[in-house]
Amino acid sequence: MLWVKALHIVFVVSWFAGLFYLPRIFVNLAMESEPVAVQRLLTMARKLFRFMTLLAVPAVAFGLWLYLGYGIGRGPGQGWMHAKLALVVLLIGYHHGCGVLLRKFEAGRNMRSDVFYRWFNEAPVLVLFAIVVLVVVKPF
Repeated sequence: MLWVKALHIVFVVSWFAGLFYLPRIFVNLAMESEPVAVQRLLTMARKLFRFMTLLAVPAVAFGLWLYLGYGIGRGPGQGWMHAKLALVVLLIGYHHGCGVLLRKFEAGRNMRSDVFYRWFNEAPVLVLFAIVVLVVVKPF
């Protein structure tokens, strides 16, 4: 079980690194007007999105293995796990939203400012904070 837990943590941390960095690329894309720089940033964003998607799959799979296979967080008095799972679903939605935004940038249809993306970039930080508190403190 400890190997599964360790792999889950490694993949989650790696996935979050991508979730933190991709919106920063969006900030730069929203501010950039030079076509060569835009293409370079789009290439970076595409590669990062693909890579972080590959990291998200085992992160979720190992988490499900811990939950379903080992029963971590199952049973009475495990409300923290239900809250965590809800946040993971939101995080998967955020990841999907990043893909939608990337496709808008690729199509030249971005309508949002760099300020929006600066705020958008804070969402995964808040989710990570909440998940860590739920897993470590288990408030309910």
